[in-house]
Amino acid sequence: MSALRQGAAMEQSNPRRAIAHYCTAASMGNPEAYYRIGRLLARGPQGIRSPRHANAYLAMAMRLGNQQAARYYNERVGNAPLGTCGIGGGGGGAPWVRPSTPFDQDSYLARQSLTKQKLAVMIRQAAHRHKVDPQLALAIAIAESNLNSTAVSPKQAQGVMQLIPETQVRFGVTRPFDAQQNIRGAMIYLKWLEKQFGPDWVRISAAYNAGEQAVIRHGGVPPYQETQEYVQRVLYYSGQDPAKSSRQPR
Repeated sequence: MSALRQGAAMEQSNPRRAIAHYCTAASMGNPEAYYRIGRLLARGPQGIRSPRHANAYLAMAMRLGNQQAARYYNERVGNAPLGTCGIGGGGGGAPWVRPSTPFDQDSYLARQSLTKQKLAVMIRQAAHRHKVDPQLALAIAIAESNLNSTAVSPKQAQGVMQLIPETQVRFGVTRPFDAQQNIRGAMIYLKWLEKQFGPDWVRISAAYNAGEQAVIRHGGVPPYQETQEYVQRVLYYSGQDPAKSSRQPR
């Protein structure tokens, strides 16, 4: 029986164990699993409810394409940091099951369209050429656009690696929606950030989101909620434990 089906079978009798099974499915990039965790934390038994943790999982589900998650997302409360899947406290502060379920990039990609799989291959190949860790590069692509080469953010970040216009100019990207050129510019930028901050994925990903000057000014991850959550997403998508945010790549 799949982890998703095992979780569904235990939602009523043992919701904590259901979350553990859903975490296993979530580690393979299943947006339905994130949705079900979020729904349980939002509407489940009082002992495990946690609106902010629910929002974190529901937001992840929406980022990965689940449309049902928006029904349970509570805009009146913020998102808790997304730690290792299953970490958190319920109404009485009791922790639920804390399984070790790192995100599996290959399992995630196996669920994606052929177009996204081809983009992932391009990212990994470009990362190797520019001596950037391919797991970090792919994690940033998933966090930025979910492998969408036509994505445009409200801040006009463009393409699969979501390069803002200033970064495009800086690294010679003239066609941001040309996936090959966009990826090449991003790899050059990531290598440049590695030279600035060393092999520290926390500061590299923070700088990719907020700019290197913000990281230098604050001596690490800036105190911006968006950037802090972004760093945790990148670490998670890379297969690391975001609860151990000082950890360096494997």
